[in-house]
Amino acid sequence: MSNSVQPILLNGSWTASAATATFQAVNPATEQPMPQTFPVSPWSEIDAVIGHAARASAEMRGWPGTRFAEFLEAYAAEIELRADLLVETAHAETGLPKSPRLKDGELPRTTNQIRQAAASARSESWRVPTIDTATNIRSMFGALGPVVVFGPNNFPYAYNGIAGGDFAGAIAAGNPVIAKGHPCHPETTRIFGEAVVAAVRATGMPSGLVQLIYRTSHEDGLRLVSDARIGGVGYTGARHTGLKLKAAADAAGKPIYLELSSINPVFMLPGALRERLEKIADEFTGSCLLGAGQFCTNPGLVVVPAGEVGDAFTSLVAEKFRAAAVSTMLAEGVRSSFLKAVGTIVAAGATLVTGGAAGGGKGVCCQNTLMKVSGRQFLTNPLAFQTEAFGNGSLFIHAESTAQMLEIAEHLEGNLTGSIYTDTQGSDDSDYTQIEKILRTRVGRLLNDKMPTGVAVVSSMNHGGPFPATGHPGFTAVGVPASVTRFGMLQSYDAVRQHRLPAVLQDRNPGGVWRRINGEWTQADIG
Repeated sequence: MSNSVQPILLNGSWTASAATATFQAVNPATEQPMPQTFPVSPWSEIDAVIGHAARASAEMRGWPGTRFAEFLEAYAAEIELRADLLVETAHAETGLPKSPRLKDGELPRTTNQIRQAAASARSESWRVPTIDTATNIRSMFGALGPVVVFGPNNFPYAYNGIAGGDFAGAIAAGNPVIAKGHPCHPETTRIFGEAVVAAVRATGMPSGLVQLIYRTSHEDGLRLVSDARIGGVGYTGARHTGLKLKAAADAAGKPIYLELSSINPVFMLPGALRERLEKIADEFTGSCLLGAGQFCTNPGLVVVPAGEVGDAFTSLVAEKFRAAAVSTMLAEGVRSSFLKAVGTIVAAGATLVTGGAAGGGKGVCCQNTLMKVSGRQFLTNPLAFQTEAFGNGSLFIHAESTAQMLEIAEHLEGNLTGSIYTDTQGSDDSDYTQIEKILRTRVGRLLNDKMPTGVAVVSSMNHGGPFPATGHPGFTAVGVPASVTRFGMLQSYDAVRQHRLPAVLQDRNPGGVWRRINGEWTQADIG
């Protein structure tokens, strides 16, 4: 192989790959290949990575959370030292704007969530230590084992396999991570790897704590997630790939946390549109077209009242779509998938209001696209009309009545978010109550009078939802400590002697950790 092929991160060292297949990322703005060449790792290499991770996992078993906190804090600092290089590289690989998107938004979010995970590891709060003194049975969450993290194409930092929320949660829970980079931004991922190596060495962590491969064959990816040495998997990406990984992991009894597909329905009630039509149209346009619509929380389906006010809203949004700039998409694969999805929705009976074709901007791009369909049409084929068009487009459903809005809500698949817009005078309140009862069961996060694209990195956030938004409705990819607990196993200790218990379960309470003792949360020692 040529020396120009980038090495993988294997057991703490940059190591020449044994791969015979390689790939290059493509700059979506110029549609030209990036200069770096990366390997498609063969199974022998993946097997070695798993082995080193398993040994690191055994070495770290029982370590206090402070060890992992120190690593994560050092890692966040190392990332910040490379901020300028990360911004330039991710911009070239993804076409995402340097500012405010990468430099001012996503990169600070990434280091923030890493530090939040560090704080949870240090406090051990994610363990949920629980003590029953009457039976002398105690429980907590402990490390799961080596975790494989697959990052998506649309967030080169905040969801990256070697830097994002799944990564931070898995490390905070005391697990080694095998990071699988995304082919859209491998050089960005490699730079994160350099920061990892520096942080591992500075904090004395095992060399197998974090390892990086860039790509595998489909067969080896399935083999990886189902390997007996793997503790769990985090995946963010396309539904069809995620479901294949899930089938393999499920067959092997491995927990896998998936973020798959979401069209994030928005219900516009008539009073809201009559009250502030222009304002809501601006909010929707900004949300839908942000980052070429390449957000998992993009509002891809909007239910409006049929008739004058709904028609006026649709026409106004169409004008704004035509006037708005067209952003560069992440890759040719994103554009082709978007156009295919638009074709599916139109073939099912939707009317193309504007857009629907490639072009209109720089490099890989599509026209800002708006489609519409009647409520009656939607109900004849709800699955086809819920096809996810991942990009700068949305489908408007014109519902004839509140009753039809309720029927539409009943036919919705699971989503990450659902929004309801109402007026400020109360005329929409009755309709809201009826719709909310149904929508609440279909979404992880319910919003009022707000677009769903902003995901605050706070402990109360739920970035999850019913299938197919995720693989399980009980978990979130954002929000510490819940995002950490995913990568733990519940461990119970029955009549175990004090000196043999983990520190957070002993009668003496180390560091003032909150514990549930006989059903009551307290920081006090047992006395």
